[in-house]
Amino acid sequence: MFVTMKVAIVILNWNGQELLAQFLPSIIKYSKLKNCSIYLADNASTDASVEFVKNKYKSVNIIQNTENGGYAKGYNEALKQIDADVFCLINSDVEVTKGWLQPIITAFESQKNIAIIQPKILDYKRPNTFEYAGAAGGFIDKYGFPFCRGRIFNTLETDKQQYDSDVDIFWASGACFFIRAEVFKQLEFDEDYFAHYEEIDLCWRAKNLGYRIKYINNSTVYHVGGATLNETNPKKTYLNFRNSLFSLTKNVPKRFLFQVLFIRLSQDGIAGIRFLLQKKPAHTIAILKSHVSFYFNLIKNLKKRKKGPKKKRNYYYLRSIVWQYFINGKKTFNKL
Repeated sequence: MFVTMKVAIVILNWNGQELLAQFLPSIIKYSKLKNCSIYLADNASTDASVEFVKNKYKSVNIIQNTENGGYAKGYNEALKQIDADVFCLINSDVEVTKGWLQPIITAFESQKNIAIIQPKILDYKRPNTFEYAGAAGGFIDKYGFPFCRGRIFNTLETDKQQYDSDVDIFWASGACFFIRAEVFKQLEFDEDYFAHYEEIDLCWRAKNLGYRIKYINNSTVYHVGGATLNETNPKKTYLNFRNSLFSLTKNVPKRFLFQVLFIRLSQDGIAGIRFLLQKKPAHTIAILKSHVSFYFNLIKNLKKRKKGPKKKRNYYYLRSIVWQYFINGKKTFNKL
C-alpha cells in the first residue's frame, strides 16, 4: 500500500523488556509501509529494555525520557521529538495483525475531519472476546462513566461481528490510539492525570472543538490489559475516579456542571459502600482519596475550562449507564 502520510508508531515503555520481546515483533512485521516509522519512547526504565531493543531491533528509533512521567507526560515529551502526520500510540502489550494499518490510514486520508481513530480491540488471552480497554469504541454517560460497544463495566461480550461497522465514537482507547499530529500538538494529554482516563479527556476536548473520533472495524489488535496496573489495584481505582472527576470539571457545559458533579460524587459514595460490602476496603479508601484530590484541584481544573471553547457541545450517549446496567439489567451495548 502506498501511504502519503507520515505515520509514527510510538510504544511507551517502562521496564517492559519481556513485553517488548513478546509483542514488538508483530508490530515490526505488520507495519512495513512506506513513510511508517516505529519508536520506543522509554520512561526512564531501570531494566535492560532499551539496550534489548537497540541490540535486537535496530530499525526501531529510541527516545529516552528523563523520568517516568506516566502515560500522559511520557507521550507529551516523546511526541515533541517526532515528525509525523499521524501518531499511533500503542501499548507494549498489544499484538497487531496483518493489514491493521491500512484501513485506518485510508480513513485519515479520505476523511479530513476525522482527528482520532481506534481499531477493534480484542482480548489477547481470549481472542474471541472484546477487551476491556476500548473494545469496539468508547462512549460516556452524563456523569462521566465510560463504557464501550462490547464492554460495559466488567461485562465483556464475545465478538460475533455485532459491531463490525465503522462508527463515530466519543473516545478511543489509549491502548491503540491514532491521532493526527496537528491535533495532538494542539491539545496534548493533561499531565496531572499521570495515567488512566487521559485519553478520554483528550477526546472530550477534541469533541468540544468539533473534531470527529472514529472506530474502524476492519483493523484488529489484541491487548493483554492490566500489564501496568491491574484492574484490581486500588491505585487504578483512585486514578480512574479522580481523573473522571477532573474531566467532568473541565468539560461539562457550565449550566449543568454543579448538578452533574453532585450526582457523580453521590454515585461514587455508593460505589465505595459497594466495595466495602465486597470486602474491598482498599478500593473504598481509594475513592475517598480521589475525592480529596478532586477538591484540592478544583480551582485549578475550573481554570482549565477557560482554555477550551466558550460553547460546550453535547457529549453523553445516555443519562446514566449505572442505572441502565445495575437497575434495568442492560448488560450489553446493543440493549441500551
